[in-house]
Amino acid sequence: MNRTNREERVRRLMAQGPPVLPPGLAAEAVRRGARVLRRRRYARRAVWLLLCAAAVAFTVWALTARPWVEPPSGTAPPLTTGW
Repeated sequence: MNRTNREERVRRLMAQGPPVLPPGLAAEAVRRGARVLRRRRYARRAVWLLLCAAAVAFTVWALTARPWVEPPSGTAPPLTTGW
């Protein structure tokens, strides 16, 4: 397509005016947008809930297992009181 054909086609498109949209298009877009936002909000809440649950589970495990305490050495013989 050469330049004159493109210019003529653009002029015809501009002379037609704005395109006609289906009557319920805006309402449908608002409904879908609200649904997408609601799903994102629920997903964000679920992720935060999982993170909080993981933090609580880690805290409970750390308090019960006490991984920072050094385990007793098993190489020394038991102490007997018959000296």
